[in-house]
Amino acid sequence: MWESHPWKPDQHYKWVGGFVGEHGQAYHVRFTLQASCSVKHPDAEQPVEIFLGSPCRSEYTIANRNMFQIPSGEWRMAFSRTHQVGIAASLDDTSIGSATDLNDAFAGHTIDIHTHSNVTERLDASSIVKATLANDILNASSSYRDKKTDCLVKLEYPINVMNLNAADGEWQVCTGPVIVPDTGSWNGAQITKVYLAHIAISAFDHLELIFSRPVEVASEVTEWLDKPRGRDRLELRDPQTPPEGYPPKRPRPIVYHDVWELEADNVILTAKI
Repeated sequence: MWESHPWKPDQHYKWVGGFVGEHGQAYHVRFTLQASCSVKHPDAEQPVEIFLGSPCRSEYTIANRNMFQIPSGEWRMAFSRTHQVGIAASLDDTSIGSATDLNDAFAGHTIDIHTHSNVTERLDASSIVKATLANDILNASSSYRDKKTDCLVKLEYPINVMNLNAADGEWQVCTGPVIVPDTGSWNGAQITKVYLAHIAISAFDHLELIFSRPVEVASEVTEWLDKPRGRDRLELRDPQTPPEGYPPKRPRPIVYHDVWELEADNVILTAKI
């Protein structure tokens, strides 16, 4: 959960950030977590944890009507215990990313991680099948060594989708989203960039990741896709004095396309409801 700083009007945009309140107002935002990762850099004593928050469609906050922004995008947040971390649009993103101190970004914040004390590690296919059919809570972790930086990366995520061939003892997880760190973005204290992906595993020693990327649309689609409905997120206070680079690009559809295959150490964890 985080609390915003008191709201201040933007110099150019009428609805900056989508907030539709009054000058000086503040608000809280609470969201659940969808996944986490940890990165142990060889130059660091302790791994850095990074969490992925649940998303929302771009919205006007806090509004009585016309709550969804059209054109619509997706907002989500990645953060460590101390910093907000940039989420790259795709693997093609060559920027160094960003790391914003949570104490600077928000008036206040809390990170509340719930854990289970009675957890069982499933070491073979039959026990995975048994736990799944018993409706146990299913979590997984996947660890791999980044060859370029020698970082040890551990992804942790709930198993939202489990596929079973119970008769032959086969299982396959296909789930997401997860966050994958750009280990090259390490700045000596933080990872400053992560990627959004889904993950698939069907063995204890291999994983596959499929990464998100925005795609362009045909011109005839752009005509309706980019047409505002109701408020326009890009509406200016004074159309005669636009900011540099106006107008910024509208949101684009997201697809999952680029795949990594990695040697990994996968662990299936279960707990009783």
